This record gives sequence, C-alpha cells and structure tokens, in this order.
Amino acid sequence: MSTLSAGVLLFLIMDPLGNIPLFLSLLRNVDPKRRQLVLVRELLIALVVLFVFLFGGTYLLHVLQLKQESVSIAGGIVLFLIGVRMVFPPKEGIFGGDAEREPFIVPMAIPGIAGPSAVAAVMLLANSYPGRTVDWSVALSLAWLATAVILLSSTYLFRCLGTSVLVAV
Repeated sequence: MSTLSAGVLLFLIMDPLGNIPLFLSLLRNVDPKRRQLVLVRELLIALVVLFVFLFGGTYLLHVLQLKQESVSIAGGIVLFLIGVRMVFPPKEGIFGGDAEREPFIVPMAIPGIAGPSAVAAVMLLANSYPGRTVDWSVALSLAWLATAVILLSSTYLFRCLGTSVLVAV
C-alpha cells in the first residue's frame, strides 16, 4: 500500500464531510468566537490519539493479549450503540451530558474524528508494515490536515451545500 492510498483511506475513514452536521450541532451553543478554537483543540486531540495508536497500538494489543479482530468487533459494537442512540435520542442528547456546555474530547475528537475505524486502520497499517512508520505518519498527517481544513470551513460548506447534501455525502 502506498503512502497516498493510506492517506486517502484514512481521510475517508475520518469522514469530515459527514461530520459537519454533527459538529455544527454540537457547537451551536458555544460562543461563536470560541467555535474555531474548540474545533482546533478537538482536531489536535484526535491527531494525538491517532498517533498514539499508530506508534503504540501494536504494543497495547500485545500487553492486553488482544487480537485485532476483537478490537474491530468491539469498535463495531460501540458504533452500533451510538447509532441506536442517534435513532432513538434520549432527552439529554445523543452522547448524553449537558448540551449547553462546550464539548471536550467526546464526541468530537473521539469518536468523531479518531473513531474505532480510524484507530483500527492506523493499528493495522503499523502492524502490517512495521518498517514504514514514517510513511504512515505522513499519510495520517495529510489525511488529518485535509480533514481539519474541511471541518474548519464547515460553516461555509454548510451554507453552500445545505443539510441534505452533507447528510447524503
């Protein structure tokens, strides 16, 4: 797998266009002057988490004596539970907590950007091709940068494309 194809794969898994409606709804109660700052903070947290799993994910799996298949199954269960909560939202919101407060780490950084699929993908890349960590770091950085550019311009994209187009994408 080339660095470019790994970067495209990670970009598609991070799904910045699909995250725009979720992120805008989470940031609607945040002061407009702080929205970009909160978004940058969450993007940086997600990048750090993905790099931690890129460099240390294989060791973590060995220490916990887990196979990558079990991590994939657990990630699927987490996504299923989040999906059920999105279909049948409780009064306190999809991810719980106080909707009036500023989001911190959950749900924007994790699982929004650095979700189970992205974590599993970087661990799989690192485990499958252990000598190419620099290539995977470049791919992750480029995918994250493209995601950051799209999410930081999310208000403009939302106005141009509209809700139905972004949900469809």
